[in-house]
Amino acid sequence: MLTIAVKYKNNILNKFINVCKSDIVFTIAFLAAILSSLVAMPKTSYIDFKVLACLFNLMIVIKAFEKQKLLDKFAVSLINKCSDVHKLSLILVLLCFFCSMLITNDVALITFVPLTIIISNKCSINVGNIIILETLAANIGSSLTPMGNPQNLYIFSKYNLSISQFFSTLVFFTLIGVAWLLILSFRLKNEPIQVSINTIPTENRLKTLIWLVLFIIIILSVFSIINFKIAFILTIFSTFILDKKLILEVDYLLLMTFISFFIFIGNISNISLVNNYMQSCLSSNTSTYVASITLSQFISNVPCSILLSKFTGNWKALLLGVNIGGIGTLIASLASVISYKLYIKDYPNEVKQYLLKFAGYSFVSLVIFASLNYFLIR
Repeated sequence: MLTIAVKYKNNILNKFINVCKSDIVFTIAFLAAILSSLVAMPKTSYIDFKVLACLFNLMIVIKAFEKQKLLDKFAVSLINKCSDVHKLSLILVLLCFFCSMLITNDVALITFVPLTIIISNKCSINVGNIIILETLAANIGSSLTPMGNPQNLYIFSKYNLSISQFFSTLVFFTLIGVAWLLILSFRLKNEPIQVSINTIPTENRLKTLIWLVLFIIIILSVFSIINFKIAFILTIFSTFILDKKLILEVDYLLLMTFISFFIFIGNISNISLVNNYMQSCLSSNTSTYVASITLSQFISNVPCSILLSKFTGNWKALLLGVNIGGIGTLIASLASVISYKLYIKDYPNEVKQYLLKFAGYSFVSLVIFASLNYFLIR
């Protein structure tokens, strides 16, 4: 009996170690939470349960949309009309840009990057550049809405922002972003193509309608029009009625990463020396803006927004900084890592070429966006 218990514990430990190896951001956040708890007592008040509930709700309904193949059906109908690379690139990039506003940047890339690779195989064209532009489009487009990415949802809730405050801060960035994407798309080498992909049927129209209604309710809860607790209960109830398996498909590591960062930041903010130093460093809009862009390049923009928000009231500079900061290094936005992994899975010999092109596109874009938007927070 003792031997079985030891084996069971070892099995759990091995699984946990494998999880830590597969998600470095979670590992860092978890270790930071544990170590900081040795010097300060963690409290449940540090955890923003509204953000966690809204994230959970969004992940459930977006997984449901994936199963219903709503986006795939819509995308295929458009792509089948493409006659050259420029039109194909334009449609795919704009799909990522606009869809990421509602379904998050990572889900947009999970949906459209594999579709792009299928097109590549059918038409014998290199789509590496298009996938890089899709990645930029998803990161830029998702910045315009609170539900577009986790850091926006967090900042929107943390600072209790109004809809007008949020949109007015990011609209200029997204406008110049889409203009830049159009320029880059038309700079790609053009050639005629013929795309023919079978139409994808919708799984169940009634289920689709119910999920759409639930999605609207969740969006209303993000904007505090409906209580997030009601939206959470409706999400749980609907999921158990329509598709219980969706519960297992939620990204619990992301939720645990948020919880770990909440605990870590709550702990260190109670250390007066750290708190005073960080507040002095982030006392102005400019310092917050530069810090959020720079730090995002190394730890990604989601943990950066959680970390810096505890020490500054300059929400506008932070909001703009972490969204612009999602462009740059591959890890600046975890959505960029997703498209990279999807691409090299099918094209393992093009890793170096992809990374070089990605760095070129991203850092030029970062310099342009950071410079032009700097005057908004002055």
